[in-house]
Amino acid sequence: MDTTPRPAPGQLTYRDAAAADVKQLVALIESAYRGESARATWTSEADLLEGQRTDEQGVLDVIEADGSRLLMVESDGELVACCQLEHRGPAAYFGMFAVDPGAQGGGLGKRILAEAERLARAEWGVGEMHMTVIVQRADLIAWYERRGYRRTGQLTPFPYGDERFGIPQRDDLAFELLVKPLG
Repeated sequence: MDTTPRPAPGQLTYRDAAAADVKQLVALIESAYRGESARATWTSEADLLEGQRTDEQGVLDVIEADGSRLLMVESDGELVACCQLEHRGPAAYFGMFAVDPGAQGGGLGKRILAEAERLARAEWGVGEMHMTVIVQRADLIAWYERRGYRRTGQLTPFPYGDERFGIPQRDDLAFELLVKPLG
């Protein structure tokens, strides 16, 4: 009989992704941001970008980079979300955040973001969390603002011409840096 402790139903478990997880992670990220499954959610970028959100090499690069972690979030043994944490000196960077479209809307994203912030503080001793969001994603920026992030006005151009990040559907895309103190 297996006596390995199992999480309670609905309890989230977090683990670092490995190379063997790449295909599953790409499928999750694509489903959250692109294609028909994403169109039904508020996280969709389909009106701004077509094509892929990421690829296997991009995910593997995050997993293997020094000072970077790609957290897999599971519930009842199923992958429900992921996020990237990267140590950048006095701050951590939060990115590649994806929640399964079927699991959105119930507070899961809020719980995962809070755990990512806790991990960054506990493991790296950082004082801030940084992220970049496409400025046209007003609903998403508002969601982060409700969680204590502030807009900085610091913009970075979208990487036009690099289809690894998608095919832009407009010519004014840019990323804005959002910052939250992690006191």
